[in-house]
Amino acid sequence: MLSFLKKSKGVLGMNARNLDFIRLGGSKRARKLVDDKLRTKQLLKKAGLPVAKKIAVIRDRNQFYNFDWNSLTPSFALKPNRGLGGEGIMVTFGRKKNGKWVLPLDREADIEDIKLRVSNILDGDYSITTSPDAAFFEERIKIHPAFKLYSYKGVPDIRIIVYNKVPIMAMLRLPTKESNGKANLHAGGIGVGIDIKTGITTNATYKHRMIEVIPEKKFPIRGIKIPYWDQMLEIAIESQIACGLNYVGVDIALDRERGPIILELNARPGLEIQVANLAPLKDRLLRVKGLKINTTKRGINVSKELFGGEIEQEIEEISGKQVVGIIEDVRLIAKDKKIIELKAKIDTGAGVTSIDEDLAAALGLESAVNYYASFNLPETMSVAEMDELSKQKLWKQLEKHPDITSVIKTVSSHGASYRMGVPIKFVLSGVEINSTASVIKRQDMKYPIIIGRRDLKRFLVDPSK
Repeated sequence: MLSFLKKSKGVLGMNARNLDFIRLGGSKRARKLVDDKLRTKQLLKKAGLPVAKKIAVIRDRNQFYNFDWNSLTPSFALKPNRGLGGEGIMVTFGRKKNGKWVLPLDREADIEDIKLRVSNILDGDYSITTSPDAAFFEERIKIHPAFKLYSYKGVPDIRIIVYNKVPIMAMLRLPTKESNGKANLHAGGIGVGIDIKTGITTNATYKHRMIEVIPEKKFPIRGIKIPYWDQMLEIAIESQIACGLNYVGVDIALDRERGPIILELNARPGLEIQVANLAPLKDRLLRVKGLKINTTKRGINVSKELFGGEIEQEIEEISGKQVVGIIEDVRLIAKDKKIIELKAKIDTGAGVTSIDEDLAAALGLESAVNYYASFNLPETMSVAEMDELSKQKLWKQLEKHPDITSVIKTVSSHGASYRMGVPIKFVLSGVEINSTASVIKRQDMKYPIIIGRRDLKRFLVDPSK
């Protein structure tokens, strides 16, 4: 699969990314702003987007020498303002009685270690431009329980590439022992593709090869459900709008208390995301280039429609069954062959399919509806009353009408009912179904047709679809 990806004309290379999408996707001023993490954080916060809380900033040597190092919290993340690729970041998890801070891999840092790291940041050792930089401390993101099994000593993040207000591609980045708890792929982290439509993980890459389980832990990577997925897509689009770039990578972490938090924006997101998703980025970018996206919701819908469904397709291939959601479009064929298109509710809690009286009439069954009405049967009755009707063989009288093929008796918490069954033919997700439906008064139904279990044997129902 990797060789196929390399040969694909749709793979985005660095030159095409820089010339066709980064250079043309926003002003130089906007890119400089995104390279400045502190200014970006301020901009995002002003736009009402979630960012990590700032603890302190050291911009120059004067502030460095006058800073109260003992005022630092036990837990923090120290970052260079114009850092690149996660270099120069120091994360602490607490402070011991001896005054030292706890680092990943059971290491420690004292004040001198922290001062040295800040000094190196001020010198520009980790700066994207190698020029003097500022250092800042912010709150440490606390790992969400959904990722604890898969992450080593650090917080995973989700990168979403957004272009023209449409989320194009996404991946989960998992820290490993080799990456020292960092989520960066070049440091030894794991990149996991995410199905845009469902927020479920798909393929994974580790050290330039595809893997199916977490090294050492042996947990399967495929099939992880990302919490807050739609909210993350919304945050990613709003971040792109706020920063003024048309092409941007949005890195989001999931805090166990606050939920999604923006870590940073990236004006030059790496291209490894294509490998993690086994999908060419350029193809996707060209598909949304020039589209008019007026709202965030529209951007999410376009993204899911164009780029989602890998997990769903896989399930269909394995099971041989179509995947349907709770609400689906159906086509009904009337007696006169007329096609009626409408939305149906998929209800696995209902034994049989039901239609309302108006739909039955539209299907050419009005005579049957009127015939049934002439018996003046109550909508609900006791079980004893229903049994009495059966003893009287009312069903034989009802089935004298050519379009009433059966009598459907139901019992629920609301009571019992004695309904007529009529033949219907409909198409759901490309599958033609001949069935018998019970007919109900319209006021009892929100949708004109409810498809029950008996007609769902060839489908898998996904409530989130």
